[in-house]
Amino acid sequence: MPSYAIEDVIPVVDPTAYVHPTAVLIGDVIVGADCYVGPAACLRGDFGRIVLQRGANVQDTCVIHGFPGHDTVVGENGHIGHGAVLHSCTVQRDALVGMNAVVMDEAVVGEQAIVAACAFVRAGMQVPPRTLVAGLPAKVVRELSPEEMAWKQTGTSTYHDLTRRSLRSLREVSPLSEIEENRPVLAAPRVQPLIAARRA
Repeated sequence: MPSYAIEDVIPVVDPTAYVHPTAVLIGDVIVGADCYVGPAACLRGDFGRIVLQRGANVQDTCVIHGFPGHDTVVGENGHIGHGAVLHSCTVQRDALVGMNAVVMDEAVVGEQAIVAACAFVRAGMQVPPRTLVAGLPAKVVRELSPEEMAWKQTGTSTYHDLTRRSLRSLREVSPLSEIEENRPVLAAPRVQPLIAARRA
């Protein structure tokens, strides 16, 4: 992975974490145990510190940055969806930030809360625990059901599994020119979108 020191501050990655080779870590970035950082994610700790606590995942093309003297923290088992942007904020334990959502300065996403895809969490907003927020700007929509919180936990567990699978087997290769006979099947856990699970 491209990893850069600035002013002799070097990123830290726990050996049990997986950081994709195309992700970029700069400066004061701390990636904790069992974390996953996806392709093309950018964690720029050149102003403020960035901390991913145990089991957090930051998916592909996410951007994390912050102001000088302000930490940006993703708490234990925090789940940051594809393309999300976090800036000088805190995402607490077991919370989820949806795809392409933005969480701004000094906002706090409470434990087990969900920020909907494409939502804009304004600076200083306090998202209550176990609630769903959505919109531009984000507003509290309702409390989350036990089913929704369990679905989030299952999704995060699949990223814990992906961390282990990636450490064990992900490698750069040249693509094949045609589909081989008896093509292998991925060993990924069977997880459905929430809408599909409800239909079933």
